[in-house]
Amino acid sequence: MIQIHTTDNQREMKAHGDYHFPVHISEESIGIYEGGAFMWHWHPEIELTWVQSGIIDYRVNEQQYILQQDEGLFCNSNVLHSGYMKDQMNCEYLSITFHPRFIYGYETSLLQTKYVEFITANPRWSSLVLSPEVSWQAEILDTMRQIYSWSKQPPLDYELRVHLAVTRIWQLLFQYFASLPVAETQIPEHLDRLKQILIFIQEHYSEPLTLEDIAASASICKSECCRFFKKHMHMTLFDYLLFYRIQQSLPLLRGSDSITNIAGMVGFSNPCYYGKIFKRYMNCSPREYRKEV
Repeated sequence: MIQIHTTDNQREMKAHGDYHFPVHISEESIGIYEGGAFMWHWHPEIELTWVQSGIIDYRVNEQQYILQQDEGLFCNSNVLHSGYMKDQMNCEYLSITFHPRFIYGYETSLLQTKYVEFITANPRWSSLVLSPEVSWQAEILDTMRQIYSWSKQPPLDYELRVHLAVTRIWQLLFQYFASLPVAETQIPEHLDRLKQILIFIQEHYSEPLTLEDIAASASICKSECCRFFKKHMHMTLFDYLLFYRIQQSLPLLRGSDSITNIAGMVGFSNPCYYGKIFKRYMNCSPREYRKEV
């Protein structure tokens, strides 16, 4: 079992390619992650996902998507995202991540300022479902599969082919976003606040957090904080905090610390309560989970 590793502000630490060729192509499975979920994180790379089999509950900022086989998702640069197993069903998916500079080449080029930042600099366009029923989106999904095929048996001009293919994908995305009404280009004000709350929780989850503490981190009152979080995250603030604490305890259960100590390390003052919440989310006790891993 694995989990996403991030810095204190939730930036993913894993490299997505390298400076010379900033592209990473991989087959993934939601079932390999602790608890059947990869936790909230972000990275400067754009991420394209294609569901090969199964179903996945995918979250991007405040959006929730239930992606089925053959559907895909565009996830923009620097946006918070996470994924969850749906109905205990595993999901196999293809992930292609690439840094925006892979398209524009050098800083301040016209390709960057006119075509790339037009999309990456607009938080409203955090994500887009890619359907095989929409012709231009189906072309993106087909191109992703072609890139994956090349990655398994790279031809002589592999990097050039991938560059041309990714550029074509970006052209299709640009044409779509550029066709939207002007109102769609306006930047929503709530995204920074949501990110502040999530980062605060993820930095302080091991402490005895109160609603007042969390609300203060976003400079809003307690009632507004609860309402705001539930509206945009589709779950209560308290449920998210409990779920996050349970997720952080999973890798610790592979070690030799006592379950009582682990409960305290992730913010539970009462180990019995920790066990109760653990069973709610994991369908087994911490002791049973430890035996399985």
